[in-house]
This record gives sequence, structure tokens and C-alpha cells, in this order.
Amino acid sequence: MKVMVETSAHHVHVTKETLEALFGKGATLTNKKNLSQPGQFACVEKVTVVGPKSEMKMSILGPERSADQVEISLTDARKLGIAAPVRESGDIAGTPGCKLVGPEGEVEIECGVIAAKRHIHLDPKTAEGFGLKDKQLVSVKVGENTGRATTFGDVVIRVNANYAPAMHIDTDESNAAGLGGTVDGEIIA
Repeated sequence: MKVMVETSAHHVHVTKETLEALFGKGATLTNKKNLSQPGQFACVEKVTVVGPKSEMKMSILGPERSADQVEISLTDARKLGIAAPVRESGDIAGTPGCKLVGPEGEVEIECGVIAAKRHIHLDPKTAEGFGLKDKQLVSVKVGENTGRATTFGDVVIRVNANYAPAMHIDTDESNAAGLGGTVDGEIIA
């Protein structure tokens, strides 16, 4: 079972309220590039994420969300001085917060900083064809031609009719396997 593996760099998801606080009343997100997941896009807008130790400039991904979320690698977390737990996107209860700074203002988010758990997006038909179920954990082998072949364990399957098949890993994971760009991975259920 092959799946496209993409590296997801650090990024921020914002609510409409946070967007307006950072970029001004009536601000909207500007699509810079469509992403592999239908309706998702990288934005022209960027914010500065401020932690206790340092700060980093990050892109916003659209569309707007119902909660603010900052997704970083564990290396980014150390640099910022934030103890980001590994969580599935959207599972932000009890996570640390940070300050977001935009050109028109700043917002202190109380929670929402995570290192995203590696995952595979699948639509129901593809999941059924692979014999996989939502929330199932699998392993995925990558990097056979890099000299750094790696098998990632604890990869969560996420099934939704709005998803396109793709595995997402962060920059630390991608660098560990010597991956460049989008590659194929082999799902080992």
C-alpha cells in the first residue's frame, strides 16, 4: 500500500477574530498556494510566534479555523522554549500557548501549540480499499533511496470524505529520513 508522503513545515491556523486582531478589521486570508488537502491553502499572511526563549516567523494556513493552533517540530519547540506535546491536529486542550504578532496587533493564545502527530489522510473509499479504519495506527516505510531509510511507527489514520490520500510528517521527521520534497511511503498495517 503506497501513500504520498509530504513534509509539513511549521505553520499557524487562526480564527476570524485572531486574524482581525493581527491584520486589522475585515482582514481576509490570501491564497498563495493550494495544498494537497481539498480546500486547504498556504497564505501570503505570516505571523511571528513568540515563545519564552525566541521567536519565529510562520505562514498561516487557510481557511480560518474554529480555534487557533500552532504546529511546530520538536526542534522548533526547543528553540521557542515551549513544551509542545505531540498531538493530533485539533486536540489542543491542555496544551501550551504563545504570543502571535501581526502587523496590526498581537494575540496571546492560552493553548494550541503542538507538534503534530504523524498521520495519513484518507477518504473512505481509499481507506476501505486499504483495509484501514479511522484512528488505526500503522507504520510507514520511507526513504529507501536516501541512504537513511526509516520506518515511522504510530502513524494515525484519519478518514474523512473531505480528505485526499496523503501522509504528513514534520521537518524533523523528514530530515531524519533524508527526504526531499514529496515521496512515496509504504504503509505497513
